[in-house]
Amino acid sequence: MRNIQLSKQDAEFVEEQMNSGLYESVDAVVTAGLALLREQEEAILRELIQEGIDDVEAGRVMSFDSAEELTAYIMGMAEEREDGTTSTGADQKGTQRSSRPL
Repeated sequence: MRNIQLSKQDAEFVEEQMNSGLYESVDAVVTAGLALLREQEEAILRELIQEGIDDVEAGRVMSFDSAEELTAYIMGMAEEREDGTTSTGADQKGTQRSSRPL
């Protein structure tokens, strides 16, 4: 078992949860919190998977003839992102997807 350091605010919250009778121990509070975090991460993953499925079903896909062609496309996108422009020169700020890395 690892020891964890909690902020004063978090430690007080854990104590409140235990004092309310909802949880019997610090371990139970942490376990419940981790379960909730796991559920949230899984929900995000399901949403991203569905987004991909929806894109395929709507025909929003690209085909590449080689790995090199795909790599060049991705590198070009990365360069555009660093520059803050798209291939049309439009500003890309605020138009990115809301997804995040898992």
